[in-house]
Amino acid sequence: MLIDTHAHLDDEKFNPDQSEMIEQAFASGVEKIINVGAGLGSSRRSVALAEKYANIFAAVGLHPHYFNQYAERSFDRIEEFKALARQKKVVAIGEIGLDYYSHLEDLITEAQKEVQKKGFVLQIELAKELNLPVIIHCRDAYADTLEIIKNYPGVQFVFHCYGGSLSFTEKLLQMENIHFSFTGNITYAKPDAEILAVVKIIPLEKIMLETDCPYLTPAPHRGKRNEPKFVSLTAEKIAEIKNLTTDEISEITTQNAIDFFNF
Repeated sequence: MLIDTHAHLDDEKFNPDQSEMIEQAFASGVEKIINVGAGLGSSRRSVALAEKYANIFAAVGLHPHYFNQYAERSFDRIEEFKALARQKKVVAIGEIGLDYYSHLEDLITEAQKEVQKKGFVLQIELAKELNLPVIIHCRDAYADTLEIIKNYPGVQFVFHCYGGSLSFTEKLLQMENIHFSFTGNITYAKPDAEILAVVKIIPLEKIMLETDCPYLTPAPHRGKRNEPKFVSLTAEKIAEIKNLTTDEISEITTQNAIDFFNF
């Protein structure tokens, strides 16, 4: 059995066949799915999906792009967000973090970075209060992310869709409260890609699996919509990297997720 620890089943790409796709995932051997919020709307939808399906759980979070979009107005409805976080089937705060990569011509400004940091800390504090783990989104902001999370040794963190360097990974491995999850992008990485060496040095007891669907579809399905049932392909790649069986990867990563999210 497998657990997809990071999915976006509420994405509009699933509108035509959401229920069928979920049924196929469970039929294929996926035991549980965590649907992850990235704003107020998607967090609400995550909670609604978790209430509808016994084996779907919710994470609620305000993504760094949310703070880029709304700036200081991001905090106007924080009480509504906190109320969502207290719902019964919410198992994590996420995805939250820092993202200094700009999809536009304009660079992320220092003011935007400061609002992102403020939002990140606020949500970690909420996770600490509620005794929930945190799902981290980090892109081009590894140093600042580390500066923040090292102040919370009592909070459990997982770096979603992890893509840090070997040197940064070695720093994280010195911290007992850090975990890593990997997506389908490792299935099509070039043989000399640093990410494969990163997977190799991380103890299996710190690794979880995810799809980040509908994004990052693994080989051989690249170009198609990603789905939770494809999480097995990431398990197979990690098994190849670590010279273990897929069954061993499935068993250990599933137990890691159960322990981390306290199902």
